Amino acid sequence: MPEISRFFGVVIAMFYSEHGVPHFHASYGDRRASIEVATGIVKGNLPPRVEGLVLEWRALHGAELLENWQNARSGRPLTPIHPLE
Repeated sequence: MPEISRFFGVVIAMFYSEHGVPHFHASYGDRRASIEVATGIVKGNLPPRVEGLVLEWRALHGAELLENWQNARSGRPLTPIHPLE
């Protein structure tokens, strides 16, 4: 899983083989979710506090996430994104 960020126990990743709208994956312990970059729609099961942190991080890094999505779709390396502090 190509990890692009990690903060407060949350691992953010983006996969090379994914299709559809630009999105990324967040995992926290045994809980996982997929988050759309443009809309912030969450599909999955994160604790409410963690979901809020992930959405805050997404709002701060939308342009970088879209750039990584294009990189993944083109088979190029992904760029790490600063964690939420």
